[in-house]
Amino acid sequence: MYGIFMECWVSFKLYFGNPLQALLLVAAAIYITVFEKNMKKKLLLGILPLLVLAGFLLPVTKMLYVAAFDDGSDTYYRLLWLIPSYVVVGYALCKFAFDLGSRAKQRIALVCSLAVIVLSGSLVYINRYMSVAENFYHIPQNVIDICDVIAPQEGEPRVRAAFPSELVHFVRQYDTNILMPYGREMLATQWDYYNEVYEVMEKPETIDADLLLEATRKTGCSYIILANDRKIDKELSMCGLKVVGVVDKYNIYADPEVMGHG
Repeated sequence: MYGIFMECWVSFKLYFGNPLQALLLVAAAIYITVFEKNMKKKLLLGILPLLVLAGFLLPVTKMLYVAAFDDGSDTYYRLLWLIPSYVVVGYALCKFAFDLGSRAKQRIALVCSLAVIVLSGSLVYINRYMSVAENFYHIPQNVIDICDVIAPQEGEPRVRAAFPSELVHFVRQYDTNILMPYGREMLATQWDYYNEVYEVMEKPETIDADLLLEATRKTGCSYIILANDRKIDKELSMCGLKVVGVVDKYNIYADPEVMGHG
């Protein structure tokens, strides 16, 4: 039991990152529970968040969660999504300022509250994972350019295309008329799914062109997008495919055999 509790505790700390955020949430929920007179608000913003936090740390909760879901160990932290953290903290701070009465005290409380919030977080714009958006959609521009080449015209049926794994996350965000033989589920190693196209397109160091075409044709892929530095034993244009566009380092191949059956 102690080992499971420590797993819950580690997940709890990783979820909040900065311990000040957890303390701020707990303090806000306790304040609402003690001083809020409206029973509905007390229950929703005070009591329930505290119960979820306490329940999250109980080993039996994780045992039940893991038993109910196959990937429970990796997704257990999602129980904390049940807590409307920003609403709880925001309401508690506003109530605290209102309860002080005088405007001078309210201003002091506001400054102190803002200081606590600032200290409990970090400036996301200096995070090493942040980058300047290339376009309105906030996805790589090359994905947009590739999709614009292969997207069906209005009234035409949707098309299916095999994309390199590094682009898969973004395609559906831009155009839902472009289908793929596999999505992000293949990129999460803990799920351990099988997909024939993924197996021949991503796993080997050198792609077997014949096996790739066999898999993409079986799944009805009209297009194959490959990086020009991706190793392949045979150029796809030699197998009957046509290069219909080049975007950055990606070649866009159309398969007439599949398109002819569309």
